[in-house]
Amino acid sequence: MDSNETPVKPTVLDYDDIAKMVPKLQGKKKFVNGLLKFLSVDKVNKLHSDNCHTPGHEFTNGLLRDLDIKLKIDNEEVLNNLPEGAFITVSNHPFGALDGISLINVVGNRRPEFKVMVNMVLNYISAMRPNFIAVDALASDDPKKKAVSMNGIKQAIMHVRRGNPIGFFPAGAVSKVNIKGELEDRDWQPTIIRLIQQMKVPVVPIYFHGSNSWWFNFLGVVCWQLRTLRLPAEVFRKKGKTLHISIGDPISVEEQLAHAGSVEELGKFLKDKTYALRQCK
Repeated sequence: MDSNETPVKPTVLDYDDIAKMVPKLQGKKKFVNGLLKFLSVDKVNKLHSDNCHTPGHEFTNGLLRDLDIKLKIDNEEVLNNLPEGAFITVSNHPFGALDGISLINVVGNRRPEFKVMVNMVLNYISAMRPNFIAVDALASDDPKKKAVSMNGIKQAIMHVRRGNPIGFFPAGAVSKVNIKGELEDRDWQPTIIRLIQQMKVPVVPIYFHGSNSWWFNFLGVVCWQLRTLRLPAEVFRKKGKTLHISIGDPISVEEQLAHAGSVEELGKFLKDKTYALRQCK
């Protein structure tokens, strides 16, 4: 079934979802609901429920409004003059949720058919599925997980071939602190860079300024599962704030080919182009 035909569920995660994920918790509804409240998932569920009647890119307008989050956008004229037909956006991934929401907002409000490749965690936000192509970043050797990812890659290729834009967070996971104490994406995934090579369309680099809390980043060093559980609380920490986004000039296919001696070379070129935007203040 196409994501646009999937019924929108009012909640993002509830007791039934958790009980399916962790069968040992079946019958422990009070405990699960208490855990969801502790992790701020109850707030996420209300936010989703209040806005899920307008799924897709319009849903992000409601989210940002209710969170009182403003967007400061550098080089916005690029967004107002996006390439016709298919193009790709590549972005760093410092937040894990708000960057995806904001990306769909700024591009999807101009090109409603814009889709972003996301992991299975974000795919629980059913009101955003019209703008999602889901893959499993932890596919490993599990045949079912591999099938999800292969299907997502096929969808992405077809979406672009039909003349539609798509967005990638090539790191495939939230940024982490490097040895210099700076927040930076892990290596951009060769699978995504190969896809970009194959698609041969303009690429628009987009850089998200800022970071989640030091506690979140510390958990990224200690245990990525705990860091994932912290994501809902991090969204609400940004309430009332301004999110700074820098848009780069589109990179033509010809310029990409000039740096496509290898997957590694193209990946470094695109990442460098994106990170050059952090100089914008």
